[in-house]
Amino acid sequence: MTSQPDSLIAPAVLPGNAIHAVSSARLNKPKGRPDTVAVGTIVWLASELMFFAALFAAYFWIRNATNEQAAAGNTLSLWDASTQHLDITFASVNTAILVTSSITCQLGANAAEHGRVNGSWLNPLKWGLRQAFIVTFILGSLFVGGQVWEYFTLFGEGFQVSTNAYWSAFFLATGFHGIHVVGGLVAFLFVLARSYMTRTHTHEQTVTAHVVSYYWHFVDVVWIILFGVIYFLR
Repeated sequence: MTSQPDSLIAPAVLPGNAIHAVSSARLNKPKGRPDTVAVGTIVWLASELMFFAALFAAYFWIRNATNEQAAAGNTLSLWDASTQHLDITFASVNTAILVTSSITCQLGANAAEHGRVNGSWLNPLKWGLRQAFIVTFILGSLFVGGQVWEYFTLFGEGFQVSTNAYWSAFFLATGFHGIHVVGGLVAFLFVLARSYMTRTHTHEQTVTAHVVSYYWHFVDVVWIILFGVIYFLR
C-alpha cells in the first residue's frame, strides 16, 4: 500500500507495510457509538470547569469581604486600590491574541475532519492541520509570553502572591489558567509531531485534533471570563 502522509482519509484496510500492527478502530470511525476519547475529554473538562468555578467563588468572596471592611472603615477598597495597577490595554491585546488562536485552532480541527493534513500557507481557508496548529501554537506562546511580561511588571512594582488578598487571588487565578495554556501548547506539539511521524493519517489522529480543540476553546472561554471579571469588574 502506498503511503500518503498528507491524506486524512483513513484506509478501509490495514496498511500492509506498517512497522507495527494497527487496529481498525484506530484507522476508521467506530459505528454506532461515540468516540470514548472525545467523551472522556468532555467529562474531564467538566471537572476542570468546577475547579475554575471554585477559583471564581474565592475571588468574589474575598472581594466582597474586603469591600465591606473598606465601607465600614470609610477607606479606599483594596480592590479599587489594586486594580489601578492593571494594564487593561495590554491585557486586551493579549486577550485578542488568545481569541484569535481559538479561531486558527478550529481551522485545524476542520481541516482534520475534511482530509487536509498539509495545505497552503498563503490561504488560511486552505490551511491543513499542520499550518493551523503551528499558527495556534505561536499565538498561544505569545499569550503566555505576554502574561509572563505582565507578571514581571507587577513584580517590579512590588506586588507578589503574598502581598495581600487581592494579589493572591489575581496570581492564583491567572497563574492556574496560564498553566492550562502551557498544557495546551504541549498538546499541539504532540499532534504536530504525530502528523509528521506517521505515514498514514488515521481516524484516531482526527479525534486527537478535535479533543485538543475542545480543550483549547475551553481555556479561551475561561480566560474571557477571567479577563472580564479581573480587568473590568472592580
